[in-house]
Amino acid sequence: MLAMNYRGPYRVRVEAKPMPTVQHPEDAIIRVTRSCICGSDLHLYHGMVPDTRVGTTFGHEFCGIVEQVGAEVRNLKPGDHVLVPFNIACGKCHFCQQGLFGNCHESNAQATAVGGIFGYSHTAGGYDGGQAQYVRVPYADVGPMVIPDWMDHDDAVLLTDVVPTGYQAAEMGGIQRGDTVVVFGAGPVGLMAARSAWLFGAGRVIVIDHIDYRLEFARTFGPAEVYNFREIDDMVVFLKKQTDALGPDVCIDAVGGDAAGSALQTLIGTKLKLEAGNAIALHWAINSVKKGGIVSIVGVYGPTGNIIPIGNVVNKGITIRANQASVKRLLPRLIDHIKAGHINPKAMITHRVPLADIADAYHLFSAKLDGCIKPVLLPNGA
Repeated sequence: MLAMNYRGPYRVRVEAKPMPTVQHPEDAIIRVTRSCICGSDLHLYHGMVPDTRVGTTFGHEFCGIVEQVGAEVRNLKPGDHVLVPFNIACGKCHFCQQGLFGNCHESNAQATAVGGIFGYSHTAGGYDGGQAQYVRVPYADVGPMVIPDWMDHDDAVLLTDVVPTGYQAAEMGGIQRGDTVVVFGAGPVGLMAARSAWLFGAGRVIVIDHIDYRLEFARTFGPAEVYNFREIDDMVVFLKKQTDALGPDVCIDAVGGDAAGSALQTLIGTKLKLEAGNAIALHWAINSVKKGGIVSIVGVYGPTGNIIPIGNVVNKGITIRANQASVKRLLPRLIDHIKAGHINPKAMITHRVPLADIADAYHLFSAKLDGCIKPVLLPNGA
């Protein structure tokens, strides 16, 4: 089969790899029909996440057709068209039983924190992902869900990560009716967080970024007020002035370690990698949110430490909530929102690229070219 092959930072290509096989009675083999490149994949592509090994196939957002199932799989059968959450979860451990599918204790040998994730570094289990023609899916009775007949498959593939991650970002913000919510980052997750904030009762939504076409997209998709941080002298002071000198009620970090906006953070976090990425968005969130406010973090940082203003967290009485989205827990309500027309995920898809052109697709998305918001990969020949 053909699959994306990681060769080192900024180097990816498509190569022939062995077909995946059923390795456990609870496995399924999926023929991929759609997969995506995620902002989280760019952290790997840029060399920001430790133990990302040469030869890995990325891709934690995919849907496809069941080709084969293990002897103990009961909920799927060959021919089913399924969406596959990015979490690899056993469904039985202490954390899965709490609905914390992103923290499964069985799917990742290093699961002191995150559970298994498709197509991510070996810190998340080392599983190959869905930027390929076929993929092995463990615990197939737990994660995959048959796509409803009425659902557009473009919406379905975005339910595997982007939509639930943005929605959970807003959920973790504890948004109260009338709250002012600031989202740092106008990528797909930030866009969905902004859109979801309204579903929780926000009275005002602000999106911060520095790419003009992404801000324009956020203005209509959110809909949101948008500001380019390159045009603002002091982001914290600016947000205080926008909110009667108190600060936003909720700040959402939807950027993570690939942020821009601070030369110092870029040097120590991105260039020298002395901390787990550029944490400037997290600084802005902590320092601008009101006293007693909530900071919600879904942006990805590496496993090492970050220099953050923890004293301000204590002295301001801030609540910080963060996690990988538990996709399976959120799917029922998100499907209801799509059916009711409250959210339209597929509107974020701007580019469709053959799997064979994966290197071009990564460059397009990473360099923010051609108005790219969300690229979908089509594994032609699968």
